Amino acid sequence: MTKIQTKKAQVVNNKILLVTIDIGKESNMGYYRFSNNRGAKPFPFGNHAHGFNFFWDRISQVQTQNQLEEIVVGFESTGPYGEPLVHFLKRKGVKLVQVNPMHTKRLKELTGNSPNKTDRKDPKVIADIIELGHALTVIVPEGSAAELRRLTQARERSVRRRTGLLNQLQDLVFLVFPEFLTIIKGVKSKTARYLLNRYSTPGDFVACGDLDLLCSRVKKISRGRIGRERIEPLYLSACSSVGIQEGRESLVLEIRQILSWIELVDGFIAQLEDAMVSHLQQIPYSSSILSIKGVGPITAAGLIGEVGDFGSFRAIPEMEKLAGLDLFEISSGLHKGRRRISKRGRPLLRKLLYFGAINVVRTGGILHGWYHRAIDRGMPKTKALVAVARKLLRIVFAAVRDHREFTYDYMNQPKLRMTA
Repeated sequence: MTKIQTKKAQVVNNKILLVTIDIGKESNMGYYRFSNNRGAKPFPFGNHAHGFNFFWDRISQVQTQNQLEEIVVGFESTGPYGEPLVHFLKRKGVKLVQVNPMHTKRLKELTGNSPNKTDRKDPKVIADIIELGHALTVIVPEGSAAELRRLTQARERSVRRRTGLLNQLQDLVFLVFPEFLTIIKGVKSKTARYLLNRYSTPGDFVACGDLDLLCSRVKKISRGRIGRERIEPLYLSACSSVGIQEGRESLVLEIRQILSWIELVDGFIAQLEDAMVSHLQQIPYSSSILSIKGVGPITAAGLIGEVGDFGSFRAIPEMEKLAGLDLFEISSGLHKGRRRISKRGRPLLRKLLYFGAINVVRTGGILHGWYHRAIDRGMPKTKALVAVARKLLRIVFAAVRDHREFTYDYMNQPKLRMTA
């Protein structure tokens, strides 16, 4: 079997106009270079339609005057400020590449032997990195894949927002009714929020009167998980609570407002997940990913959204670099360094794979045995889960590449045994 290795992106030759951009919020700094290291002084252009057209007219004119066949545009991996420009240039048909900002930071001192960093110096440093062959391919998702990326990122922001609200809620409840947290064990559950919304203070619990009715309501809300054995101690602790009295009314007002915000965020997350499932059905190879036991629709949608286009990757090492799961070590002489993951890729993709790894190592999961064998060899649990995440990424990549569904214990299938 031929082993495919990743190669450095050699994108520069004497028939190419190399254009680099230092992207900013309001304005960008452009620069171009062609054969014999000839180029122009960096020039500014605005982050708007007029600025984009000015930039494009200028580099198109240079291409025509020097009879160059192709334009390669490079920039640092950046946040949202560069996305309109990237989409503008993609429609123009140019080749887009990007460089790691860490490489720019380290290489800038070689330019002029100075740590000086300016908007006019940065695009030249980016051009040097690209000429050295350290450019990365830019993948711009299209169609449903683009929608999945936006939906996945929106869901992640909403989950972080909900976590922040839950932390605030827990802090406030501790002030008003600290015993609540020791009996109900936190405020994340639907039952805990139901109780706090109706009985925000110990006095509310005492005033409810009918304990049997309260127990039956809570048992129904919790689907039988919380019964009288926990509600009765909660009621008794409310009678002798050490929660603060001064300023309680204001705290209760904030608690109820936070509860309403959490409910709104929960509803929005549910809408996002419905949209993710809908767009996932439009991706032809989604069934290959969903065939892997332990990878659900939300995880599959997130993986496709973060990767953009699985078909743009030739080998698994490229995928590992994108996820920041590629390994490195620092060794010198007699010192042998530990192997670690680089964490230089897309953090959300890495997070999705990690939580996917937790699912596939559960009892009955496809990597349950592999994970426990790693634990038995002395591997720490967290490190073993990261190794499972790398292995899960390989399985997903292979399933999509081969356009087939995942088959557990493939070599022991009946047809294969008969053939052998």
